Amino acid sequence: MSVHLSNPNLPSASGDEREFPMSEQNFRELQQFARELTGISLSDQKQNMIYGRLARRIRALGLRDFDQYCALLGQHDSPETREFINAITTNLTAFFRENHHFEYLKNTWFPELLRSKEKDRRIRMWSAGCSTGEEPYSLAMVVKSIPALQNWDVKIIATDLDSTVLEKAQLGEYAVDRCVNIPPQYQKFVDTGVVRADVRGLVTFKQLNLLHPWPIKGPFDVIFCRNVVIYFDAPTQIKLFDRYADMLTPEGRLFIGHSENLHKISDRFVSLGRTIYRKIR
Repeated sequence: MSVHLSNPNLPSASGDEREFPMSEQNFRELQQFARELTGISLSDQKQNMIYGRLARRIRALGLRDFDQYCALLGQHDSPETREFINAITTNLTAFFRENHHFEYLKNTWFPELLRSKEKDRRIRMWSAGCSTGEEPYSLAMVVKSIPALQNWDVKIIATDLDSTVLEKAQLGEYAVDRCVNIPPQYQKFVDTGVVRADVRGLVTFKQLNLLHPWPIKGPFDVIFCRNVVIYFDAPTQIKLFDRYADMLTPEGRLFIGHSENLHKISDRFVSLGRTIYRKIR
C-alpha cells in the first residue's frame, strides 16, 4: 500500500475531542506494525476504528499518548504485540453465514466425496480465519447431519490470528440470540447456546498467522477463507491463494467471502459460482 503523508483526505486524529493525542505519524507507524506483524493493510479510512480500539489499550496500560504506545510496540519481543494483533483484527461472524456454501457442501461436494473417497473414507477441512468458531462448528453440524459420513474419518482444523477469539471458540458456548438463525435441521446440535460435544469433537483450534509457515498438514478437501483476504494487499493475496492451492487435494474446493474474487489473483482455480472455487492445478 502506498503511503502519502500529505494526504488531505486523512481524517484528523488529534484535537481536543480525543482522549489521547494521535498524530498522523502515529497512524503511519501503526499501519507499518500491522503490515509487519499480520500482513493486514490498514487503509486511511480505518483510522477512527483503530483509534477507538487502541485507546482502550492505552488506557489499560496507563500510557499518556500514542507516542508511548508506538514506542512500546517497537520494543523487541514486546508483550503488547499480542494485544495489538487482537485489537486490530475484525471478528464478524455468525453460524451458517452465507448459507449457500453449506448447502453446496451438503448437496453437492460431500456426495461427490462419498463416491470418490469411498476407499480411504477420509475428509479434511480447514476454516482459516475462524474467529469465535461459528464457521467451523457450522461445518461440523453439516457433517453430523449426513448419516453416511458418521463412520468416516472427518476432521476440521480451525485457525485464527487472534488468541482471544480462539479461547472463546474452544468453549463452544454462545449467547442464545446468536443461535436463533441456525437452520432448523441443525438446531438439535446446539442446546441453549452450547454446541453439542460430538460436534465440538470434530474441530481442532490452533493459532496461526497466515503469513508465517503453516505447521498443519494437508491435503484438504475443503478450505474456507472468507472475508479474510480483503485486509491484505494484492501481492499478499496472490501468495496466499497459491499456498491454499498447494494445500488442497486435486479438485478440492475453496470458499471465499461474498465481496472477494480471484480475478487477476490466481489462475489455479475455476469459479463454480457464488464464491465457490475448484482447484484445477
